[in-house]
Amino acid sequence: MKLMLCGKGGCGKSTVTALLAKEYARQGKRVLVVDCDESNYGLHQQLGLDLPKDFTDYVGGKQRIMMLSAEGPQNVPPLFDGAWTFDRIPKEYLSSDGNIMLMAPGKIHEANEGCACAFNIVMLQFLSFLQLGENDIVILDMEAGIEHFGRGTGNCTDAVLMVVDPSYESLKLSEKIGEICAQVGHPIYYVLNKVTEKNKAAMIEKISAPEKIACILPLSEDLADAGLSGEPLNESFEEIKKLVSILK
Repeated sequence: MKLMLCGKGGCGKSTVTALLAKEYARQGKRVLVVDCDESNYGLHQQLGLDLPKDFTDYVGGKQRIMMLSAEGPQNVPPLFDGAWTFDRIPKEYLSSDGNIMLMAPGKIHEANEGCACAFNIVMLQFLSFLQLGENDIVILDMEAGIEHFGRGTGNCTDAVLMVVDPSYESLKLSEKIGEICAQVGHPIYYVLNKVTEKNKAAMIEKISAPEKIACILPLSEDLADAGLSGEPLNESFEEIKKLVSILK
């Protein structure tokens, strides 16, 4: 199964990604986490891993992909050949610990180096070639917003997890992403994050399809402290276990 996590900046996508990856690993799954946010430099720490080398370098680097896409991303020739599996991914582009592997299409490393479009092109093609075994899970932690829907990065995924925090902006974005998923017939589930007893009812009421709320995570001081210190997230949450069960 291939899952895409999306939402506005700061809603907790990376936190939910890390918690979900850890839970799948506890259940014996092989998990590939793909850090698709070129501005996120913390997900690897939440997983307790090193930041891997940019995978775009494997296919010639960012500048090559930008040149190949000069006439549009749809005109980029195939960058991969044959079927790919977890075991075919070169080890130098992965960080791993036990059943969890981390891949990063690319990060912005220097000023004026250009946009992140090349990373999305590489990942869209890679996902289309990637074949999963029965025990394999892919979790994509996307950049904030909805640009990746316009690029079609999620076309090869099985479901969207929309992480929603208690803010007007996040709730409005959930409506738009719900509409986009409906247009293409893509399954979507909502993960409500940083929920308190005071805001819970209001958040549920604002979700356009409340029956698709698959997980409600409470506001947690422990998670906030771990996020501030950069410590790995090793907690096990019953709500995350329920989410895994629903996604089955």
